[in-house]
Amino acid sequence: MSPTTLPAAGPEHGHVTFLGAGPGDPGLLTLRAVEALASADVLVAEHEVLDVVRVHARSGVAVMSTEPGSSSDPIPGTGAPQLTVVDGSSATAGVPAVRDAAHLVMEAARGGRRVVRAVSGDPGLDAYAAEEMLACARAGVPFEVVPGVAAAVGVPAYAGVPLRDAEGADVRFVDARTASDRCWTEVGASDGTVVVSTTLDSVAAAAGELVAAGRKPDTPMTVTVAGTTTRQRTWTATLGTIAQTLKQAKVLPSPEGGRPVIAVVGERSAAAQRDQLSWFENKPLFGWRVLVPRTKEQAASLSDQLRSYGAVPHEVPTIAVEPPRTPQQMERAVKGLVTGRYEWIAFTSVNAVKAVREKFEEYGLDARAFAGIKVAAVGEQTAKALIAFGVKPDLVPSGEQSAAGLLEDWPPYDPVFDPIDRVFLPRADIATETLVAGLIELGWEVDDVTAYRTVRASPPPAETREAIKGGGFDAVLFTSSSTVRNLVGIAGKPHNVTVIACIGPATAKTAEEHGLRVDVMAPEPSVHKLAEALADFGLKRRAAAVEAGDPVTRPSERRPGARRRRTTT
Repeated sequence: MSPTTLPAAGPEHGHVTFLGAGPGDPGLLTLRAVEALASADVLVAEHEVLDVVRVHARSGVAVMSTEPGSSSDPIPGTGAPQLTVVDGSSATAGVPAVRDAAHLVMEAARGGRRVVRAVSGDPGLDAYAAEEMLACARAGVPFEVVPGVAAAVGVPAYAGVPLRDAEGADVRFVDARTASDRCWTEVGASDGTVVVSTTLDSVAAAAGELVAAGRKPDTPMTVTVAGTTTRQRTWTATLGTIAQTLKQAKVLPSPEGGRPVIAVVGERSAAAQRDQLSWFENKPLFGWRVLVPRTKEQAASLSDQLRSYGAVPHEVPTIAVEPPRTPQQMERAVKGLVTGRYEWIAFTSVNAVKAVREKFEEYGLDARAFAGIKVAAVGEQTAKALIAFGVKPDLVPSGEQSAAGLLEDWPPYDPVFDPIDRVFLPRADIATETLVAGLIELGWEVDDVTAYRTVRASPPPAETREAIKGGGFDAVLFTSSSTVRNLVGIAGKPHNVTVIACIGPATAKTAEEHGLRVDVMAPEPSVHKLAEALADFGLKRRAAAVEAGDPVTRPSERRPGARRRRTTT
C-alpha cells in the first residue's frame, strides 16, 4: 500500500516534523526527536540517517528513504531528492518507487498522518528541508522543526578540534560545493577558524582556494571523514601539505573519494591541541569489531558497554533454546508452585525465567502464583528478567554472580523457620551440578527440573563466517566453554590476529584446546569484567604503539591485505 493511501491516523489534520538526525552518532538524537519518531505514521529519511532514526519508529510505520547519493542527483526538472519506498509493506503494484520527497510529505500530511522528515545534521542547514517547510506553510499544513547537531559543529568536537577558545577567534562555515569566489576571498582574508564541508577528493582543491585567497600554506588543517561514527578518521596537516598527507596515508586516490568530510583550518586544529583533546578516537577499543557470541537479548548490556569503549559489537548466537523433550516434569513442578510444594525457586538464567513465564501463561497464571515463595536469582540480568515479569527476587548474590556466589548467600534449611524443605530449580539440560550439590549440603531437597534445552544455533551468514575465519574481527568474547565449542562448530576458528578474551580459566582452557591463543581473561567471572579487561588490553596496546612512535592500528589491520581493504570502507 502506498504511504499516500494509508488509512488516516493521528490528528484530524496532518502534521510534519522536520527533524535533524545529527552527523552519524545515534546517541546525538535529541529527546524530542525520539518522541517525534515514536509517534510517526510516515518516516521520510535521508539514506545516510535511515538506520539512526528507524530504530526509534513504531512498528508499522511507512518508511521511505532517499537513494544513496540522491541529494546530488535530484529528480530531473524538480531539484528535489529522489525518494524510494524501502518498507515493502508500504508499496503496491502501479505505485512508482521513486517519488518527489516534498510531494510525498505534503500528500501524507494532507491525509491526516504524522510525518517525520529526517535529514542528516540540522534541518536549518538543509536546502531541501527549507523548501519543504515553505511548501507546508503555503498549504497551511502545520509543522515543527526539531534541531539536530550540525556536522560542521559535531564532527570537530568528536575529532578533538575546538573551534574557539578564550581569545574568541572568529569562526566561518563554508560549503565548498556552493562557495563563490567572493566567499573564498572573505575567508582567505580572515585569520579566524574556517570549517569547510567538502568531499575527500576535493579537500586539496579547497585548501588551494584558501591559499590563493591569502591564507598561509603552513596554516594547520585537520580533515575528518565519517565523523562521530566508529569509522571516524582524522588527519592533521597544513594547507600546503594536506594533499601529500592523504596520498601517503593511502586514502587517495580512492573510488570512494566522494565521501563527505569536515575540514578545520586555523590554529585551533594544530596537532598539539588534538593530541590532548582527541577523546573519541582515543577510546580504548575505538573502531574495534568485537564478536559477541550471544543473542541480542543476552548481549544488550554487554554491547552497550563495548560501545562506550568505542567498539562495534556484532552479536552472533551460538546456542538456540528449545522446550524440553518431555514437558511433564516441568508441568508437575509448576503445579507444585501453586499448591505450596516449594519454599524456594532458584533461577540461574534469563532463559529459565522465560521458560517458567511461558509455562505460567500456558496455564493462565501470572506473577501472583509466586505469593509465599522465596525467589532467588543468580545475577543482575536474571533479576531484571524477573522484575519485568512482576517478581522481585528475595536473594541475589552479593558477591560473585554464579552458582557458587548464590550458594555463599543461601541460608541453610532450618526446620523451625522453614515450613517446607524443598527448592524448585528450573534450568538448562546441560547445567552443572554445583548448585544442586550445594543446596543438598545446606539441608534442602531439590527438584532439579529441565526447563529448556540448549542446542547449537544455525550458522551465521556467510559474510560473518568469512570475517571470523579471515580476521575481519578485532576481538571475540567467550563467556563460556560452550560458546567456544559452538562458535568454532558453526562458523570456524577465529583468525590468529583476533584477540581472544575469555571469562575464566575453564573457558580459556577450552579455547586453547581448540588451538586459540588466549590474550585476555576476566579477573572474575562476569561479562562486564570481561569487557573491562578487553578495554584495558586495548588501552595498553594503544599506549605501547604511541610510545614506540608507531601508528595506532586495530588487530584486524595486521592481517594480509587489511590496509588496502581498510581504505575503501
